[in-house]
Amino acid sequence: MTLSRLRATLVLLSFASLTLPLMPVQQLFVWFWPRMAGRFPMYYHRLVLRILGVRVEIDGEALKNGPAIIAANHVSWLDIVILSAVAPVSFIAKRDVKSWPFFGALAQLQRTVFVDRNRRHTTASSRDEMQERLAAGDMLVLFAEGTSGDGTRVLPFKSTFFAAAEHPGVSVQPLSVVYTGHRNLPMTRRQRPLYAWYGDMDMPPHLWAAMAHGPIEVKVICHKPLSLSDIGDRKSLARRAEEIVRQGLVQSLHGPVKMS
Repeated sequence: MTLSRLRATLVLLSFASLTLPLMPVQQLFVWFWPRMAGRFPMYYHRLVLRILGVRVEIDGEALKNGPAIIAANHVSWLDIVILSAVAPVSFIAKRDVKSWPFFGALAQLQRTVFVDRNRRHTTASSRDEMQERLAAGDMLVLFAEGTSGDGTRVLPFKSTFFAAAEHPGVSVQPLSVVYTGHRNLPMTRRQRPLYAWYGDMDMPPHLWAAMAHGPIEVKVICHKPLSLSDIGDRKSLARRAEEIVRQGLVQSLHGPVKMS
């Protein structure tokens, strides 16, 4: 067995040994202690990051309390672990994630809001659910590109679900997720697809490769929160958040850029 396969095997076994006993614990929290159900995944995912060998650098200050929408770029399934370790958040995900083996169960345990972006009549109900969660003081992560990218650029943000920010007191914090390093060296464009999960990549081999080739370094840039009342409308809010997230990513990968 090669060292990379040995590493992947040990990481997988450690992940399973941590996760499987804690899943029923989180389910009990969801049923009987909602406040802890919101915070417990943060501590769990910090342990998962250690197992995976992902070192996270936080630049700026992440919001710690809602109501808030976290508008972030999307690079990989690893983003879930990384952002959940930064703050007590739930996620907004495509409805088909709910039916995924094992990972769908994990998503439900983290009280994910499942949406169908392709059906107009379900979009309104998803927005209503988001607003209910925000009214309860939750923090929801919105991967506003609507898909994942290769980690070197930010795709256009879709504005639909920014309408949930119309609820009074909701902050929108742009976050740039940047995969910066591999084994204490700058991550190259050739290495990034080992961790960036996009296009038609299959999940199981990608998971195995990511576990085998770590450790890595990731930077999370927490930008100044925005509000719909200050920006004017959801489309302008989405564009501004997109600009800020893109500037953060480009600056981290290529050096300082002129801020607009």
